[in-house]
Amino acid sequence: MADAALDAVRRELREFPAAARELSVPLAVPYLDKPPGPLHFYRDWVCPNRPCIIRNALQHWPALQKWSLPYLRATAGSAEVSVAVTPDGYADAVRGDRFVMPAERRLPLSCVLDVLEGRAQHPGVLYVQKQCSNLLTELPQLLPDLEPHVPWASEALGKMPDAVNFWLGEAAAVTSLHKDHYENLYCVVSGEKHFLLHPPSDRPFIPYELYTPASYQLSEEGSFKMVDEETMEKVPWIPLDPLAPDLAQYPSYSQAQALHCTVQTGEMLYLPALWFHHVQQSHGCMAVNFWYDMEYDLKYSYFQLLDSLTKASGLN
Repeated sequence: MADAALDAVRRELREFPAAARELSVPLAVPYLDKPPGPLHFYRDWVCPNRPCIIRNALQHWPALQKWSLPYLRATAGSAEVSVAVTPDGYADAVRGDRFVMPAERRLPLSCVLDVLEGRAQHPGVLYVQKQCSNLLTELPQLLPDLEPHVPWASEALGKMPDAVNFWLGEAAAVTSLHKDHYENLYCVVSGEKHFLLHPPSDRPFIPYELYTPASYQLSEEGSFKMVDEETMEKVPWIPLDPLAPDLAQYPSYSQAQALHCTVQTGEMLYLPALWFHHVQQSHGCMAVNFWYDMEYDLKYSYFQLLDSLTKASGLN
């Protein structure tokens, strides 16, 4: 009897993503030709938890005309920034039986620009990706070039952003598949970002495992060593690379359907809270994103239930 009930729960969980997709997930990420009004944004995108790419939302930012690698050098070259350094471009990702965080270096921005422009070499792959409002704390020289928030989004969400982050890195720098508890407005100022997205409803097909946390250490000679973080608890993370999934190990993932989109210079992606995303970029891509804390409402509770049932039923 118990086995039959468990099988029924698993069957419902496997069928749920297709039903949710049919009802509310677009076949492709839609484009808006201009920023929506606050009510429109909240009603048509935030409430249904649907992503969109917004054109002509950054046209009034001086950054769109100004930002280039030489401009960053002239304006903020001496500023010290936190840089994630990894041997293979994957920061915060599963490697073997460890969840590995990057080595973190404090470098003048000019040193990062030297590497991006091919003037110098540095061991590993560099990515300015420190969150916690690194634009405000590390690169205040760039703040006059953009708005401190997205006014129509702030009005719709009834709050100011929790963080405003700056991103700059090499093409080899990749963000592994994960989700965030933020409404994310991701603005590409120069270059392009490639997103692979899964709606929260795909959770039954997306594997999580618990990993011992570790971080890379970079020696003076330029070699990397993985060192366990012994004081930290195990970290739940997605072991799967959606670009080359191991379907022998994770066969359920074959039933998930990813959305792919490229966010070009001057475009803004609205990435709703709890959407899974994997990110690649063009070399030297510059971006700024605004993180607004999500509402811990029924949508959040429904996702937590889906997550708990997926784990309890042993689906992945």
